[in-house]
Amino acid sequence: MSPNATGTGTGDRWPEQNDAHAGAWRDVETVQLLGVDFTPLGASVDVSGMQDAGSRSAESPCAENPSGAARTTPFDHSDAASRATTRTIPGKADALAALRERHDTQCPHCTNATAHTNIVFGEGNPDAELLFVGEAPGANEDKTGRPFVGRSGQLLDKMIQAMGLERDHVYIANVLKSRPPNNATPTLEEAAKCGPYLLEQIRIIEPAVIVTLGRPAAQLLLETREPMGRLRGVWREYAGVSVMPTFHPAFLLRQGTRENRENVWSDLKQVMDRLGLIDPRQSP
Repeated sequence: MSPNATGTGTGDRWPEQNDAHAGAWRDVETVQLLGVDFTPLGASVDVSGMQDAGSRSAESPCAENPSGAARTTPFDHSDAASRATTRTIPGKADALAALRERHDTQCPHCTNATAHTNIVFGEGNPDAELLFVGEAPGANEDKTGRPFVGRSGQLLDKMIQAMGLERDHVYIANVLKSRPPNNATPTLEEAAKCGPYLLEQIRIIEPAVIVTLGRPAAQLLLETREPMGRLRGVWREYAGVSVMPTFHPAFLLRQGTRENRENVWSDLKQVMDRLGLIDPRQSP
């Protein structure tokens, strides 16, 4: 039954009832259109009280706004390509553990930052083929010491599952390892101090594909001033690794339109094709 079959619509896509009904119908159509549901059916998309990494990214000046101010990458990538060729598969977990210890004691940003409770280094499969990179931890992440565990993280989990994977199959990290004061967008100075540890994570893990979530992560990693409208959906490269920029899950929570969901699913399907993954809905 279509939304207008309820008798409550007037030709618009969604019933003119309340946010919960509109959210439910939006989710139903997402399933029908894309074959994947990124948010729970029947749940309205309300992020007014969000205090996780997603809320910070969605409300920051560097959220997915193609006309927003451009940013440049503050840290040096010059030797990343050669360093990324080093094979570390036998000791990747140990290498990441050693890097974390070094980060926690030496990072010029995180060792001096005072607004956070826990370091959020990253987590997942140290030999992952797929690496997701966000911007910085939010309140929930700071509380738990884990990346993407708030509402944006729940949505990211659904996106990963829609690709036929589980969270522990991939690796998830951020540009910053500690929560910025008041969930502020990371400054160039902060990224310059903490960003090299992300580059070292990439060198150790050696993923086949990196998915950047949101414009700040894409611009910082790719050293570009391009807006998100031109970045997303187009394959880029960092140190010999394929990079697919896409919208941050928080952007979908705020603006979960048919077009935006279709764009993200298109990006993820490109990643699936690059990795040779089979759409679980098309499996016999």
